[in-house]
Amino acid sequence: MLVEHIGELVTNDPAHDGALGIIQDASVAIDGDRIAWVGEQAAAPDGVEGPRIDAAGAAALPGFVDSHTHLVFAGDRTAEFDARMRGERYAAGGIQTTVAATRAASDDELRTNATRLRDEALRTGTTHVEVKSGYGLDVDGEVRLLTLAGELTDDVTFLGGHVVAPEYAGKADDYVDLVRGAMLDACAPLARWADVFCERGAFDVDQSRAILTAAKDKGLGLRIHANQLEPGPGARLAAELGAASADHLTHLGPGDAEALAGAGVVATLVPVADLSTRSPWPDARALLDAGATVALATDCNPGTSFTTNMPVVIALAVTAMRMTPAEAVWSATAGSARALQRFDVGTVQQGARADLVILDAPSHVHLAYRPGVPLVRTVIVAGTVVHD
Repeated sequence: MLVEHIGELVTNDPAHDGALGIIQDASVAIDGDRIAWVGEQAAAPDGVEGPRIDAAGAAALPGFVDSHTHLVFAGDRTAEFDARMRGERYAAGGIQTTVAATRAASDDELRTNATRLRDEALRTGTTHVEVKSGYGLDVDGEVRLLTLAGELTDDVTFLGGHVVAPEYAGKADDYVDLVRGAMLDACAPLARWADVFCERGAFDVDQSRAILTAAKDKGLGLRIHANQLEPGPGARLAAELGAASADHLTHLGPGDAEALAGAGVVATLVPVADLSTRSPWPDARALLDAGATVALATDCNPGTSFTTNMPVVIALAVTAMRMTPAEAVWSATAGSARALQRFDVGTVQQGARADLVILDAPSHVHLAYRPGVPLVRTVIVAGTVVHD
């Protein structure tokens, strides 16, 4: 396949111009599921035998990488959202509503809903996702959710440490022992990552450390929900344990940004969750100024961020969190790939997976300039056109 006559191509390859590695008047050659060549249209290879896609001067960029989602669930939390919009404060306990609905749902019901959300994300340009468990909260339930998540992606995250299971109410330490013991033993072979919700109403720093340390001993990479509801120890714990990513970070404490940057922990921001909970905006500028790598993600879940739309995330990052359009696009592609310790996605360069999005726009800036407008024209995943 040859994608040609691209007016502005974002590559995220530092060999090209600017932070986004932009090539003007570009082409991309694809061989199988990999990118074979990238460059100016005038130098495009001859003899490409496959189909040609004419971008007709439009902008193109790597497929978005969504490094924080909770796609496998059942049920609806419209009433909770409505109550929040009428003034009730968000607390972590609403997760139990989804746990009950998910436990009651069949595999087919969960699979159908998760696939619907994954397809919805594809249509808005997301070509790679991370998917967490966390709505089973018992051994069999977490195994079931991880198995279903593995049908959608190879970046599967074990989140048995989401909240304390209802049958362990008042016995949080006993539940932590289950998560880092029998539950982790059963779930580790099905996951690449482990995560924990280190927050008021979920797990304190010692409980979170115990879960993540046990997961690390099992060979899983680490992620953490941190500093969402108030300043707390989650960001520093991520730095201490060398987590790949600390997510949310709505309430940074003094020195947190520097600690994350120094430890090489990616700061993953999820602005739709802050919008939906009427929380302060994360201080993206403090993180960037401290030298931290920033990623953007949807946090797609039924309670606090029920969106699969990465262009909306980009628009909020620019207009509300004071990121530049270039910073936001990089963070939603290469930055999120780094949060997953991936270098085969989030970039357009030779050898990378052939994930490409063509916009109905002349520039990547339009993703923030025209918020909410469906600008994604064509989506290519691993060399196959999946939306056009």
